[in-house]
Amino acid sequence: MIAVITTFFGIGRLRPAPGTWGSAAAVLLAVLIYEAGGALLIPLGAVLAAAIGFWAVPQALRMTTDEDPSEIVIDEVAGQWLAMSFTVIPLWRHGISILDAWPGFVVPFLLFRLFDVWKPWLVGRADRQGGAVGVMLDDLWAGLFAGFGSVALAGLYHAVLEPML
Repeated sequence: MIAVITTFFGIGRLRPAPGTWGSAAAVLLAVLIYEAGGALLIPLGAVLAAAIGFWAVPQALRMTTDEDPSEIVIDEVAGQWLAMSFTVIPLWRHGISILDAWPGFVVPFLLFRLFDVWKPWLVGRADRQGGAVGVMLDDLWAGLFAGFGSVALAGLYHAVLEPML
């Protein structure tokens, strides 16, 4: 059961780049949930994935000597859904399909992967903390930064670029 949770139903076993696979699966699932009318389930899912991850990851780490096994992707799922929450809530409030506003899921995905790999500032600090807290927290910081970045880029587009088109 722990492996099912931490690998997000086995997605974390895909190669290469299991973190990217985990993030992509989270985005796909979020798009499907949004389009089915469950937009608010995405931020709720981020909270639940984080809580479940903080519970399951310590148990998974006890079974290995690796401090951050690549197959553990529940942290990517939580972080990716956190990042997407920043765009799905405004889209939902305005009644816009996420498929019609495709940057609403592409930009958070790209920014999340960028921050997760680059590990700037608090993301890197959390990652260096190690252990289960480090495994989970670096992706939550990356998700938060990706969410803020998505909002900033959307604002820039709508305020500056869109009027010029």
